[in-house]
Parts: sequence; structure tokens; C-alpha cells
Amino acid sequence: MLLFALGFLLVILQPSTGQFPRVCANVQSLLSKECCPPWDGDGSPCGELSSRGSCQNILLSQAPLGPQFPFSGVDDREDWPSVFYNRTCRCEGNFMGFNCGECKFGFSGLNCTERQVKTRRNIFQLTASEKNKFLAYLNLAKNIPSQDYVIATGTYTQMNNGSNPMFRDINVYDLFVWMHYYASRDTLLGGSNVWRDIDFAHEAPGFLPWHRVFLLMWERQIQRITGDENFTIPYWDWRDAEDCEVCNDEYMGGRHPTNPNLLSPASIFSSWQVICTRSEEYNSQQALCSATSEGPIRRNPGNNDKSRTPRLPSSADVEFCLSLTQYESGPMDKMANYSFRNTLEGFADPQTAISNPAQSGLHNALHIYMNGSMSQVQGSANDPIFVLHHAFVDSIFEQWLRRHRPMLEVYPAANAPIGHNRENYMVPFIPLYRNGEFFKPSRELGYDYEYLQEPALQSFQDFLTPYLQEARQIWAWLVGAAVFGGIVTAVLTGLVRACRKKKGGTSSEIQPLLIESEDYNNISYQSNF
Repeated sequence: MLLFALGFLLVILQPSTGQFPRVCANVQSLLSKECCPPWDGDGSPCGELSSRGSCQNILLSQAPLGPQFPFSGVDDREDWPSVFYNRTCRCEGNFMGFNCGECKFGFSGLNCTERQVKTRRNIFQLTASEKNKFLAYLNLAKNIPSQDYVIATGTYTQMNNGSNPMFRDINVYDLFVWMHYYASRDTLLGGSNVWRDIDFAHEAPGFLPWHRVFLLMWERQIQRITGDENFTIPYWDWRDAEDCEVCNDEYMGGRHPTNPNLLSPASIFSSWQVICTRSEEYNSQQALCSATSEGPIRRNPGNNDKSRTPRLPSSADVEFCLSLTQYESGPMDKMANYSFRNTLEGFADPQTAISNPAQSGLHNALHIYMNGSMSQVQGSANDPIFVLHHAFVDSIFEQWLRRHRPMLEVYPAANAPIGHNRENYMVPFIPLYRNGEFFKPSRELGYDYEYLQEPALQSFQDFLTPYLQEARQIWAWLVGAAVFGGIVTAVLTGLVRACRKKKGGTSSEIQPLLIESEDYNNISYQSNF
């Protein structure tokens, strides 16, 4: 009954975040290289008549890249999305979306002026009904076609430079599986040649911001298709876990009774079909994943290669990782030492922070431990545990941001692997997001984690938020009033001093020294908010 009701909502709620906008997946848009769809609210491109945005040339970063990718002009993802489009909607204020029809993350309301902060919770803290609703939402996303987005089934060259569009429909859940595949796939060089040392979502500085955006988009999709605007992704806190605590039929699916590599028939996820798992086949055919079904989810947790991943991560591993002060270092890839990003991603030892790709720690350890669909990078998002896992990884990223309070300049502006510089647009997202835009505290993006919340501070901030917003709107008036007040004060002070001088002179006996000059230079003024 719940799924029937959720299915009905599809008629009135349209998903709106993903990869290639359906309205731009046509000959005209590809040949003109323009994706500036009209906003339904006023019928103008990018909602320009309502001052939501306008159609603009894409401004690409010119910062130099690292040496990991020695080619140019061979991959559609280079200088994303310029191979497909060089004009898109540039939204104003708090508006967002491929047609500026949405609110930025963290805002809501008719004009996107209402701030909001939602809380992501531990999956084991959900009530039975909340947990069952989450599972139902996952299954709904797997069975509903995306209304606004399609996926590419061929490269731009295979599309005859736009004159022969190659796109197809896909369900909401698999849209995100495909995007994860597309960002991490190998470069097709022609014949049987590929370049494997390329990844727009992993092994470099953008790993954490990219997956942060991925989860925010996924979360919003679920909110839209279900009508549940309060939905947030739960997380699995796997620190010190002795086994896969969510691998049972009550949560994400138990083990099959006769085939340990499959899920229990009692789990709704046992009927799911995976996509984009046959990378060697695609490479040999010089083809993209077309999102056709490739069999059931595979998972055999704990029966992995123990020499590579002997155990699940510990609290000590996470705490050591959080103590690292450098976000990125050295070559800014999987060989980086003393890098918080590389240690959390799992290519550096969680006890020394020295790179060791032969071992898998922290984030990578969970993927390897699952010993199945989740253990292969390109297709790992097929297993719904992926969402729980990455929500917790994001929470560790959030802890690091709060502890070290880095400036935006800490995120590398240049010489990172392709696609990972601060101003690079993330592949393959449309609307466009830059890596640096998500190197900020989660509360600024509209969400928090239950176990990271500071109750007193949170309530104080929530209390002040509406007043700060009002102050921002009348800031110019406040400054003017302050200047005027200062002038009046100065005039009155002058008059008072003149009267005193006229009345009593300037004898030092009746003009006590308020502060010694040598102490005056040592005074500092601080304003802590």
C-alpha cells in the first residue's frame, strides 16, 4: 500500500537533479551546445523574466593540471561539460537547477529565502516505521523512471558530434549508479586501447566534495519522488564493528541460505538488478555502459582478501585520520602522504598516513570487505549499502572541517589530477557544481549529523538565524545609522569638552590619566560571535 501511494506521487512530483537534462538531449541543443531550458514558472530560459538566472557562457578553469592524464581532447569529460554544452543556466541568489527552478541546498520556500538544516541520523536510531519507510523509498527509486534526466549511451564522437543523439531512459536509483560509473570509467582511446589512471570522483582532492554533492542530489531526488521533504539519508557508523551489522533482512539484506554471494530472498534487494559492472567488456567494445541489467547484487561480507583488508576500521583509525592537518599533499593522488583525504579514502595507512595502495583502509576497507558488487569502483553504487557508507564517510569529512576550520584556499587550486582543481566543474553533474563550492561545513548546505550536533549551540544559532537574515537585508541602513550616530556623538563630545574647558581649565589635578601610554599600545579588541 505504501509503494502504491508513493507511486501515485510520481504523477505530481517531478525529479529534477541528475545528468543530461532530457530537454537538452536533442540535436538542436547538442549542435548549438546550449542547455538553457525554460523555467515553468514564467516560460523564460533559466527563469530570466523572474530574475532567477540567465543563459551564460560556461567559464572554465585555466589552472594547470597534474601529470596523471597525459592526453588532451580524447575524453568527453575533459573541461566538463564543454564537449556537450558551452552555454548553460547561471542561477542567481539562492536559485539552482538546470533551469534555475530549484532552491540551493539548504534553502526552501517560494523564493528560496528560507534557511533549513535537516538532520541525518544513525540507521539504528530510526524507529521501525522510519526504517521501513527508508527501505520503501529505496525500492521506489529503483522502479520509477527519471522524468527530467536521461543517460548517454555513446560518446560525443559516436553521436556524430551531436547530430545523432544517443540517450536512453533510466530509473531514479540507477541514474546515480550510472553517474558514479561515468565519473570513474576509463578513457576510451580507440581500438582496444584505454587509459585507466583517470577518475573524476576518486583518488584525488575532489573525492570528498564529489560524493558530498552526490548524496545531496540523491537525497533531494528521494524527497521529490516521495513528497517527503523531511527525508534525510541515514548513516551506518561502522567504527569498531565486528561484522556487517546492516547485512540482515531487517535492514539491507541478509545472506542467501544456499549461495553466500547473493542476498536472502526475504530481502527486497534480492530482486534488484545491477548495471555498469562489466568495465572490461565496455572497454573492449569501446562503448559506454548502457544501463542494461547485468544480474543480481552480489555481496559476501567478511570473506574478502584479509591480507589487503584484515578488519573493519576502528575508532582509533578515524581519530588518527581526523588529527591530520593537511587536506591534501604531494602529488594529490593515491600516493599522497600525510593527506587527510588520501587517508580517509583508504589509500594511506590509517595509523601512519603513509601511502600504501596495496592495503585498503577506512573508506576503501568497507568496499573491499563487502566482497561483491560494492567492491568494484565503477559499479559500487549498485549496492544500497553504498549510501549508508558514504553518508558516514561524509560525516568524518564534516568532523575534519569543524575541527580544523580550513579556508577555501586549503583546497588545491591547481596541479591536481584532471577534474579535481578547486574551480573545475564536477563530472557528470548538470546543473554545474565546482569542487570548491562544497568544501564548507554541512550546515551551510542544509544538513547536519545527529552525532555531531551541539544542542546548545544549534538552538542558539537557530534562534539567531531569522534576525541575522533581517539584519542582512537592512545592512546598508544600519551602516548609515551608525555613521550618523558617530557624527552626532562626536559633536556632542566636542561641546561637552568645550564647556568643561571653559568652566574648569585643564589642570592635571582634575584631569586624571585614564591609561598609561605604554599600556595603550598593548590593548587589542576582539569580537567573538
